[in-house]
Amino acid sequence: MKSAALRSIIVLFILSIASGCANIVPPEGGKKDTKPPKLLEVSPADSQLNTKASKIELRFNEYIQLNNPSTEIQVSPLISLPITSQVTGRKVVIKIPDTLLKDNTTYRISTNGAIKDLHEGNAFPPYTYTFSTGAYFDSLKLSGVVYNAATGLPDTGAFVLLYDFDTSDSIVVREKPRYVAKIGAEGRFAFDGLPSKKFRIYALHDANGNLVYDGKEEMIGFRDTLVEPLPDTVIPITLQSFKEIFIDTLTEKENKRKPAMFADRKPKEKLILTFSINADTNINKRSFDVTKPLILAFDKYADTLHKDKMLLTTDSAGADVEVAYTMVRDTVLKNNVWIKAAWKDDALYTVRFMKAFAKDSNNNESAPVKYTFRTRNDEDYGIIDIRLPLKYKDRKYLLMVTADKDTVYYKPVTDTVVVLKKMNPTTYSMRIVVDENKNGKWDTGDLFEKRQPEMVIPYIGNVPLKAGWESVVDFEPKPKIKDKADTSPEKRDKPPTK
Repeated sequence: MKSAALRSIIVLFILSIASGCANIVPPEGGKKDTKPPKLLEVSPADSQLNTKASKIELRFNEYIQLNNPSTEIQVSPLISLPITSQVTGRKVVIKIPDTLLKDNTTYRISTNGAIKDLHEGNAFPPYTYTFSTGAYFDSLKLSGVVYNAATGLPDTGAFVLLYDFDTSDSIVVREKPRYVAKIGAEGRFAFDGLPSKKFRIYALHDANGNLVYDGKEEMIGFRDTLVEPLPDTVIPITLQSFKEIFIDTLTEKENKRKPAMFADRKPKEKLILTFSINADTNINKRSFDVTKPLILAFDKYADTLHKDKMLLTTDSAGADVEVAYTMVRDTVLKNNVWIKAAWKDDALYTVRFMKAFAKDSNNNESAPVKYTFRTRNDEDYGIIDIRLPLKYKDRKYLLMVTADKDTVYYKPVTDTVVVLKKMNPTTYSMRIVVDENKNGKWDTGDLFEKRQPEMVIPYIGNVPLKAGWESVVDFEPKPKIKDKADTSPEKRDKPPTK
């Protein structure tokens, strides 16, 4: 009996080892499928004349799935109702409301990236199905480039819209376009298969995807004249996209209408009016930018400022020396106050605020506080030496230098050489504004007043700047001549001349 039990244990042990080994080694699979689906049949046949296709069937060699069909599958020209699509095994069915199709019009259904195989997700290449409700195919073309008017650089985030020539100039705010093209690389767009007729043309940054200009957060561009497609595009069309200025006076009017009975008559609890400064108080670190003001950022608007309750001093051989300053309010950020002074390099400053230095409309006062900070040294900055062509030496040209979203220089061009000192080490961009009305700033356009934005000429590329170095930049670099070894590059970095 003992031997029988022993044999059972041995059998179970062997089976467990065999089972474990079988689980460790999985069966080998084949190579991964990387081929896209293959289109086997289209019904009705592509490129039919005198037809109104209401249902198009695409049959493939494998099972299919759809990827964002509502946005990827498009019809041109647009129709007022969306087309629908569904998958049945290896077949894609696209349905079109044929009652909305116009006579003597060429329609193109583009699948873009909507069709993929079911298992591996391999995309079927973009495919266009064409049919005409008339006896011929429209085959004219229209192309061009869209620029961002504020920067002068190509705009790659917009759509270009075409409307029939006999519509009003306000059609872009009321209805979807007849034809639409997405802008590609370098701001370029192209329409193919257009009819022989004139169109109104617009560029649109469509924030909500409705293909209608809604103003405010959207950008628009237009052409003063109608455009007409040709068999071959000879002269590209240029559009400038811009953001209009909208003044909203509703809030102001509502505040004026607000009855006094709604005012809170309860006595308000007295609070402390607080603020912060734009300076690092680590005195061992040279951090404060001498080219900028000291900014007091209040938590709410300070109605009253007592200059006699603020003292600005600098350390001179261990003694505090009072520093002259001016105090101005920020015209944009209303809660901010600027303290301007002739800041010295690598100097230690202390600013003291006594109690009730500032008060708000509820008579809340600021508390006493003291800040100490150290300014940067000259070696913490760089120099940009900009060389401009003589043709821009005119007060109607404004040179604009920016770093990220900050404008660091914005003045009329009065010389062909502009040297900018004490520049923070970062990457800069430049442009020239053609200030036609000479008001000292760039003016945007207006759609309904038919006013185009002022032209902007960008510097192509960026200007990287290192601390303690000088960057020499030719705004319009001369073409490089390969035969000459001494040809100068457009940018030349070197330590600044002492």
